[in-house]
Amino acid sequence: MQVIFTATIFLSAALLFFVQPLFAKLVLPIIGGSPAVWATAMLFFQTVLLLGYLYAHFSSQYLTPQKQVMVHIAIWGAALTFLPPAIPPGWQLDPTSAIAWQTLGLFAIGVGVPFALLSSNAPLIQAWYARSGGYSADDPYFLYGASNIGSLLALMAFPLIAEPLFGAGDISRGFAIGFFVLGIGLLACGLNGLSPGETKRTERRATPAPRLETRAYWLFLAFIPSSLMLAVTSKITTDIGAVPLIWVIPLALYLLSFVLAFRSTTLFTGLWFTQCCQLIAVAGICLFAGVAGDHLSTIAMGFLIFCFFALAIWAHRGLYETRPSAEHLTTFYATMSVGGALGGLFNSILAPYLFSDLIEGTVTMSLALIALFRGVLGLTRESLLRGGALGLAIGGTLTGVAASFEAGTLALVALMVLGIALVALSRPGVPVFTVAAGLAVALPAWLASPDDRLFADRSFFGLHQILEEDGVRLYSNGTTLHGAQRLADMAARRPVPTTYYHPAGPMGQVLQSNIGQNAGSIGIVGLGVGSLACYAARDQDWHFYEIDEMVDRVARTPELFTFLSACTPTAPTHLGDARIVLEQQSNIGFDLLVIDAYSSDSVPVHLTTLEAMDLYLQRLNPGGVLTFHISNRYYDIGLPLARSAEALGVSAWRQNQAHPASDDPGYRMSDVMIIAADPKDVARVLTSGLWTEVQSDGGPIWTDDRANPLSILKPGALGQ
Repeated sequence: MQVIFTATIFLSAALLFFVQPLFAKLVLPIIGGSPAVWATAMLFFQTVLLLGYLYAHFSSQYLTPQKQVMVHIAIWGAALTFLPPAIPPGWQLDPTSAIAWQTLGLFAIGVGVPFALLSSNAPLIQAWYARSGGYSADDPYFLYGASNIGSLLALMAFPLIAEPLFGAGDISRGFAIGFFVLGIGLLACGLNGLSPGETKRTERRATPAPRLETRAYWLFLAFIPSSLMLAVTSKITTDIGAVPLIWVIPLALYLLSFVLAFRSTTLFTGLWFTQCCQLIAVAGICLFAGVAGDHLSTIAMGFLIFCFFALAIWAHRGLYETRPSAEHLTTFYATMSVGGALGGLFNSILAPYLFSDLIEGTVTMSLALIALFRGVLGLTRESLLRGGALGLAIGGTLTGVAASFEAGTLALVALMVLGIALVALSRPGVPVFTVAAGLAVALPAWLASPDDRLFADRSFFGLHQILEEDGVRLYSNGTTLHGAQRLADMAARRPVPTTYYHPAGPMGQVLQSNIGQNAGSIGIVGLGVGSLACYAARDQDWHFYEIDEMVDRVARTPELFTFLSACTPTAPTHLGDARIVLEQQSNIGFDLLVIDAYSSDSVPVHLTTLEAMDLYLQRLNPGGVLTFHISNRYYDIGLPLARSAEALGVSAWRQNQAHPASDDPGYRMSDVMIIAADPKDVARVLTSGLWTEVQSDGGPIWTDDRANPLSILKPGALGQ
């Protein structure tokens, strides 16, 4: 009996975490890829997990065991009609509407019902086992460990086994088969849950329901690891870049922390572990707050991941140690799922609107620190509220003092009066004083800290900021430089492109040659700061394609950058995923189409497949040229492009600069590929001798159904 329950909950969890990257892969050509897409997908999965847990709770509370099994098998049957997972026909992204909500909606209609059933299985199967009279039925939480092992193995198996060996269609069909087999296991578990052991359990005295304060503590402990996992993922992709499979590490450690914590015996418990986590939380706050620098090194990032892992174990161990009896098991898991969903909501939806910087990690780590010291300092709800109010007043006053010469004295006087009043009314004890002192120090340090950035904001696609260094204005998104402009060129009639678009670079060579200068129409996929615009010749028709509205807004603000306003002020920007927009523009044709849409060091798979290249070629006029900017630290994107070019019967040339072509400080080496149906169309630019014709290496052609980014990793990429 125990084997049946363990195998079923293991398979359910494996399917649950297998469908997440599978559906994310399916929607990539529709939405595009970015850290925010992953965060929003996680929000969806956590929210549906909550709904599944609530369903398990209410069905256990209000349905008889027989009806529970009947209803659950009926839902399983309904979920079969949504398989195999696929994009709903006709669904399209609207770039003018909130992308986050559209992403959530797409996941809901595409995979919501199967995922909801899978989400409910962990608490429901445990509740059924508690009624079965089997071994350790009074404490069935050990099954949650098996569930998380299944989740962890599936998470690792998808990128390392399934994606390299099978296409998305094959994986979807395999998932459907596994889902069907799961139904047999669910039926067996449900029937075993109706065994005579149920009668024995109902004869036992009912235990009191968990108090509201206990449930709030569960919610809080579940919130911390969920929020920290997403904060660490965002920090990694911002500071280090989209290192291959790096997003897997925080999520895998999050799951592993459940496995280590939900055990009857473990090393990670007791006062010593709490004291270690207190120090770890302080270190984590310092790393998130930038004490080790604005951008963390690989070693510092590794330590931050360790901090997150330790705190996740501590929080999940706290959940295990305060777990209720099996009678209230579903209440426990429903509350946990609320905390997890709130973590996703805070990081992926609220934080981008509330903060212009990535400070949610600092906020959540600080909350963890408060929880860790709660017992030592005797912190209560009252002391936290009173200390918080007092600390805000004093901290606000100190901040006002720091800014008084610029902001005037009226606000300062008001804050001082408020602070004095709260001091008089608070009767602070040690706990109140501790909270107040912490806020009083942290608030002015945060609010009044110097910021030399000209611009800082967040969009759905990440953190955007503009800095000035050595006479150059730099626009970056995470570790990716979107573009730069010399300050001396801000007032120039025609600014000179810099960085990857410098005249000495491959892109500059193409745009300055007869290919660029004689083109009647030019399309640029990926706007950046609009550097390429200043290669425009008279009477040319330029079109830009950009998925992030904030990038377009920055590029078109003359006070920030002047490439567009000076060189192509009337050229339109088509907002949205370029591949989707180009598919809709069947009446447009370009003499030169540039694909420069990399927002990070990841591979834009849906812009690199055979179907994508075929679309680009369809949008070229006769004699037109296709150009890819493929500079990348980790992946050799030229490999799949060369394979697709050969399959489509076109020729490709590449210039991957290994040595600087200019001593201009504004120049950066780059990697560019040009593709043409006829070599005569690019003959003039090839005469430089800098371009090498590229042949396919004979590897598998990337398609929308099957593409394996790990297969094109550069040697030593993971060690960078």
